[in-house]
Amino acid sequence: MASPGLPQPPTEDAAWPLRLLHAPPGLLRLDPTGGALLLLVLAALLGWSWLWRLPERGIPPGPAPWPVVGNFGFVLLPRFLRRKSWPYRRARNGGMNASGQGVQLLLADLGRVYGNIFSFFIGHYLVVVLNDFHSVRKALVQQAEVFSDRPRVPLTSIMTKGKGIVFAHYGPVWRQQRKFSHSTLRHFGLGKLSLEPKIIEEFRYVKEEMQKHGDAPFNPFPIVNNAVSNIICSLCFGRRFDYTNSEFKQMLNFMSRALEVCLNTQLLLVNICSWLYYLPFGPFKELRQIEKDLTIFLKKIIKDHRESLDVENPQDFIDMYLLHVEEEKKNNSNSGFDEDYLFYIIGDLFIAGTDTTTNSLLWCLLYMSMHPNIQEKIHEEIARVIGADRAPSLTDKAQMPYTEATIMEVQRLSTVVPLSIPHMTSEKTGKSRAFLLGMPLRGTQPLHPEDLREAGVYGRAAGKDGVVPDVREPDAEFHVCFA
Repeated sequence: MASPGLPQPPTEDAAWPLRLLHAPPGLLRLDPTGGALLLLVLAALLGWSWLWRLPERGIPPGPAPWPVVGNFGFVLLPRFLRRKSWPYRRARNGGMNASGQGVQLLLADLGRVYGNIFSFFIGHYLVVVLNDFHSVRKALVQQAEVFSDRPRVPLTSIMTKGKGIVFAHYGPVWRQQRKFSHSTLRHFGLGKLSLEPKIIEEFRYVKEEMQKHGDAPFNPFPIVNNAVSNIICSLCFGRRFDYTNSEFKQMLNFMSRALEVCLNTQLLLVNICSWLYYLPFGPFKELRQIEKDLTIFLKKIIKDHRESLDVENPQDFIDMYLLHVEEEKKNNSNSGFDEDYLFYIIGDLFIAGTDTTTNSLLWCLLYMSMHPNIQEKIHEEIARVIGADRAPSLTDKAQMPYTEATIMEVQRLSTVVPLSIPHMTSEKTGKSRAFLLGMPLRGTQPLHPEDLREAGVYGRAAGKDGVVPDVREPDAEFHVCFA
């Protein structure tokens, strides 16, 4: 006879009650369904973890990823545990501040361990890093069609909506937008001698600003940044901004800060959980505010152009695009040309164009200050070819091989875009689709004449005897200024 103090089991036809069953003290009380579900979840997690650590065939070597978060799980760790992770150990050994490390430095460490081609995971997204000349050329030049797409990761999708030129998805719409943008910018002088007067005029303002400092040391970044941005503004907006314009200065500061924030390792977590982008603190909140301010600034400019548009006399890129939008509406109801897409193209030109050109010029200034002997030789060549009575011109390039070689060497050594522009395979290569980073890491080897001949890139520089050799010749010497 059953004890009256214990629950009776159900009859054969009755369902088990959902309450906890009786168990000896100290043991977890679960009904059979709950216990089976718990065991199933644990088995699934263990299996998932095991599968994550199995290297898939055909994938380059790399660190073993964590389940769900991939290789950037250390960002989720508490501060006292984060200090034991490999990025922080490396920083301490190198005497650096771990909290200020850029992603490119972490990837440089992986390159030293796993070689010039390696892989890692951001969440479940496979990333393959190419860190040598031949691999980058084989992927992005010889198989350009295969590697022309852009990764569809949450962070870029949220910020660009898949539009623009830099991060737009590869396809017919992108090709149409790129073709129109390229031809229109060429019409207004990009890459042509007709742009020279605007550049020369702008750098007169640069000279005036620098002379205001006299012999005192100063930071050239804001002056160079203003000048480069103004040249892009003259193409896109049809006007330049005064260096004292507070709104213009604020926008340039926002752009620089946004690019710095985007290299924050915490923002990579958005690619794992997209809702983290909307967190009301830290770099997430700061990036959203910068995006909002830049959006207001650029959309106001587009609105002003729409209101003052002269159909017979378009003045700049925005005018030409707005006219093309109206034309497409009449002829093609499914056209990809609209003001929303214009906004993202202008953002690409204004932000990406300003930052890359500014950084290139600042690297030149830095290397000139570090190598006064090179600076003196360039000054001699400028004085001999151009003199002091006129402004330089692109037509002088052929007569200034030493200056050209120095610029090429600065571009080889410097890191203008730390992570480059990520590419994604537009079709499967092997078993997996992945996106690629062609990393311009500082640890790469110098390019030699053989590399340049193979790539079809022919540089000229002054040899030891002052003669200008052509690296297409087998015994040509390519002059390297700083290596």
